[in-house]
Amino acid sequence: MKATGIVRRIDDLGRVVIPKEIRKTLRIKEGTPMEIYTDREGQIILKKYSPIGELNTFAREYVEALVQTTGLAACITDRDLVVAAAGSGSRELEGKEISRELDMVISGREGKMIDGKSRDNISVISGYMDSYCGKMIQPILCASDAIGSVILLGKNEKTILGDKERVLVRTAASFLGRQMEQ
Repeated sequence: MKATGIVRRIDDLGRVVIPKEIRKTLRIKEGTPMEIYTDREGQIILKKYSPIGELNTFAREYVEALVQTTGLAACITDRDLVVAAAGSGSRELEGKEISRELDMVISGREGKMIDGKSRDNISVISGYMDSYCGKMIQPILCASDAIGSVILLGKNEKTILGDKERVLVRTAASFLGRQMEQ
């Protein structure tokens, strides 16, 4: 654990304010669900809650199925991290923080296709421009909230992402969104 040197008092309603600098660094916005943990030493630990993270094993199996079906790389993200990734080059993605541009696509709630010739290429992970030539991104919606994304990634410039891939990522995102509602 990393000490910040910041001390806050609990108010009469039992609330503690998380400082703005920490919220900004950790991308904690108003309404962000937080999970509360305690340990044996009496520490209270707050962690951003990720409903997709709850399906970690399931998400991994799903991306592996997408890779087998398409021959492309694939990943599933929540609003913070790449939860599961499979296929060529996926080791560089898994467990990494997603880029702000990808978060904006997710929050926009509309699918996006990016080909290798596009000038509006975005990186999947923060602080690193990946080498994927094509991307098919579909936000995962759960109870009308954008909670993550399903992404197909083409490593090769000859890879053409079209209607079949679009339908596949939409189906995957819709299925995962429905799983989260249950």
